[in-house]
Amino acid sequence: MYDRIVVPTDGSEGMGRVLEHAADLARVHDASLDFVYVVNTAAFANLPMETSWEGVRESLREEGEAALEGTERAAGDVPNRRHMLEGSPAREIVAYAERAGADLIVMGTHGRGGINRILIGSVAERVVRSAPMPVLTVRVDDAEP
Repeated sequence: MYDRIVVPTDGSEGMGRVLEHAADLARVHDASLDFVYVVNTAAFANLPMETSWEGVRESLREEGEAALEGTERAAGDVPNRRHMLEGSPAREIVAYAERAGADLIVMGTHGRGGINRILIGSVAERVVRSAPMPVLTVRVDDAEP
């Protein structure tokens, strides 16, 4: 049913549940995993002009490298690839999944509601609405259960 599963990660502690769930699905379906981290370059637009863009980009890329390194243990024996992307997270996740020929996207959602969802928005919601393939969301908390 699934041959290639894309798993976006932000490196947060709660992502452990998502990574484990994706790895379990991959094992059951003999699928591979593509872990992706998106450097949100859209956030650069709000920085003051005197801010060093390269310094910010490098800092975010280091954060992404750490997040992607954290996927190795969860993948275990499952074939996997790691990719760092730049751009708007939801747009880049969907575009990558389409290019890769993914059958499924497995991603975390923080389950925000009310005013927080309106103000912060939801990458998961935008991915669910725009992805042509199924998207499985896994509820994450600030810390592992």
